[in-house]
Amino acid sequence: MTDAQYTTLPQWPNAYPASGASAVLKLLNEDFTVTELPLQLPSGEGEHIWLDIEKNGANTAFVAQQLAEAAGVQERDVGYAGLKDRHAITRQWFSIYLPKGETPDLTLLQHPEFKVLSQSRHVKKLRPGDLQGNRFRIVLRDVTGDRDAIEANLRAVASHGVPNYFGAQRFGHDGGNVMQGLAMLARKIRVRNPKMKGIYLSAVRSFVFNEVLALRIQQGLWGKTLPGDVMDEAGRPTGPLWGRGRVITTDQAQALENGVAGRHAILCDGMEHAGLDQERRALVASPAEMSWEWPQANQLVLTFSLPAGTYATSVLNEILRTTEPGRLRASESVAVE
Repeated sequence: MTDAQYTTLPQWPNAYPASGASAVLKLLNEDFTVTELPLQLPSGEGEHIWLDIEKNGANTAFVAQQLAEAAGVQERDVGYAGLKDRHAITRQWFSIYLPKGETPDLTLLQHPEFKVLSQSRHVKKLRPGDLQGNRFRIVLRDVTGDRDAIEANLRAVASHGVPNYFGAQRFGHDGGNVMQGLAMLARKIRVRNPKMKGIYLSAVRSFVFNEVLALRIQQGLWGKTLPGDVMDEAGRPTGPLWGRGRVITTDQAQALENGVAGRHAILCDGMEHAGLDQERRALVASPAEMSWEWPQANQLVLTFSLPAGTYATSVLNEILRTTEPGRLRASESVAVE
């Protein structure tokens, strides 16, 4: 691939036939509600205060900033497990490192965009990834198209899952994080900020994973296990998160992955030299406890849970095309991890 081919994201293929339907997503914040499923609950003792917070119209980083100010600590002392969308009602846990002194009652904190539902102490800080997953309730309005086709895709998703693509938000505006990552790995730019370097490496790694998954779908291999596949603990085939070390797949699976790596040699070689170690990620995301209803002929309500690191976008994209009012890009901004 040439550099120019990384300037926009590819249209990675779907697993199921397009329903041809469309809908409006997040007309109201309450149309997209997310409840974080924590790994554990606070014990009641420890040097950290854990806060159960519901936010409406605020992003996670903003809430963390407000909590730091209210508690009189640095932002680095505030932890959370995952980012949650601004244009939604979301419930998640935050932690604040406050080992000494009186414990402030942050349930009294007043803010129009979030409220503290409860607080308790715990022995550890919340860090990214410290969650089981997220529970979603999504209201899709102004649904147009063939209802039978929508229902067919809903049943397929509930039964067989969806491609576990990284969501478009991982790649930045128009995939810009991939282009920046390419320039960094090719030594065309120097990135000193560790956080930005991590964002660019993550985008590049996610891009290559999506390319492997897309190729399997294009070759009619969706839902199939290939000779040489590496399986996860749930018995699902996995794809590569590129880094140092030998590809641990063999046979047909290894040939497919090496073929993708060959097309993106600058990215893959750069990731190896950047010090990333090879990891694996499931190729299938399986929504749990998925259900749906039609309160009105043109309104569809979905509920389901997803494990940490997977995207509600991947579920919606297999059912119909969504557009957000005032945010014209279709199916791009469901940013929940």
